[in-house]
Amino acid sequence: MSKTHHVLICDDQSIIHETLRMYLEAEGFTHVSAYDGEQAVTLAQTEQPDLIVLDLMMPGVTGTDVCKQIRKKSSVPIIMLTARGEEIDRILGLELGADDYIVKPFSPREVVARIKAVLRRTGEPRREDVPVIRYGGLEINLNHYEVRMDQAVLPCTPKEVEILHLLASHPGQVFDREQILSKVWGYDYFGDTRAVDTQIKRIRQKLPQEGAPFAIRTIYGVGYKFEVNP
Repeated sequence: MSKTHHVLICDDQSIIHETLRMYLEAEGFTHVSAYDGEQAVTLAQTEQPDLIVLDLMMPGVTGTDVCKQIRKKSSVPIIMLTARGEEIDRILGLELGADDYIVKPFSPREVVARIKAVLRRTGEPRREDVPVIRYGGLEINLNHYEVRMDQAVLPCTPKEVEILHLLASHPGQVFDREQILSKVWGYDYFGDTRAVDTQIKRIRQKLPQEGAPFAIRTIYGVGYKFEVNP
């Protein structure tokens, strides 16, 4: 990879840290470890990692609360770890703003592959025909991974920026969930189409609800489109 990426690993199990450490170092990554939720929040601020691997069931301050606190100030990519793999855990992690999730027990190679995939999507310059899109007071800047509404920055995650940019790049075009997964997550993503619904819900909550000259419309049974009002 073009630069040395710094990863924050948040888990209460020492074996997880030791295993991931070996694989990350072999790939040229640096890392720092947090063993409880409070330490995770502190290191997320002081270490400024390029990516966070976060266990959902952390002692003390839970991974859920850690994610909420981080998302108030940062859009750093987050990969959630969950021991159960139930749908509620996966959806919860995505609703909180996680970029991906991995179910325990996992293959360390898979974790590193996911880390690389997320960093590749969010950290490298994008080659888009129209990297900055504007509709009324809305500005979507894919070069800076930033969304503004009336000049105010909206707290969007990298995945939310990519989805919004995709839809707004093709006003009126309907994208089904599989197309959005393929174009935004890429073939490295191992999730399901419900992840799209979760991200769309989060984006809508951050955009103006009334009076805006645009909207994300649901086409029932198909998918979503970005609609611009005359």
